[in-house]
Amino acid sequence: MSDILQIKNLYYSVDKAIIPFVKTEKVNILSDISFNVMENEILGIAGESGSGKTTLAKLLCGILTPSEGKVIFSLKGSVNKKPGPIQLLFQNNGEILNPLRKIEDIISEIILSRIEDKAKHNEEKIRLLESVDLPLNILERKGNELSGGQQQRVALARLLAAEPEILILDEPFSSQDSESQVNFVQLFKKLKSTFGITVICISHNLSALKHLCARIIILRKGKIVEQNNTSNIFNNPQHNYTKLLLKASGYNLSYDEFAQLKE
Repeated sequence: MSDILQIKNLYYSVDKAIIPFVKTEKVNILSDISFNVMENEILGIAGESGSGKTTLAKLLCGILTPSEGKVIFSLKGSVNKKPGPIQLLFQNNGEILNPLRKIEDIISEIILSRIEDKAKHNEEKIRLLESVDLPLNILERKGNELSGGQQQRVALARLLAAEPEILILDEPFSSQDSESQVNFVQLFKKLKSTFGITVICISHNLSALKHLCARIIILRKGKIVEQNNTSNIFNNPQHNYTKLLLKASGYNLSYDEFAQLKE
């Protein structure tokens, strides 16, 4: 497989006030980030809160602009195409979906950007709902009438309506029980296969990433400390931080080890 995305020496910094309105200093949120993403793979990016995962997702989507470095896409369509070929599933779907709009309207407005024929438009709505395992009668409901899991699936259907080449998932397993996590892992795998898309999954949930991703990148304090195929990350981790994260995911950290994570 060829690369669909190359990140080269990426930096992102912000100004932090030392003396309000008088003096600031540059603070690096991400430093010297480099990795490639292969077409049609599922790549995981892991790290604890504050490691820079969501900032990286926003840089890849163009929501933020890098301070230094390059983000190079090898897409079939244009990066500037509307709706865009890179779509981001945000963590807070309940806040993103309009609570008072019908689900049919939320999905239809994206489909209409590329399909005007009424019959084909309806066929596409049905296809999208079936792809995310939602019943057709959900179209008549409103955003505030759905469960968290249903909201996430509607948000996914809306993103898929844009025909993305790259789908970025920001903490898709947060606030889910173990059964829901398993269901979404299977769903994301199915979507990758059905739509032929590349998936980047950003999460602190290493257990879910283990069953979802072919490769995993470990971030700490804005830097990549390790990247490898999933089997090696779990069976032969090289960096001490990766080892601590794996122990933390099994709730096996001692107090001293927990302190090391926070250093």
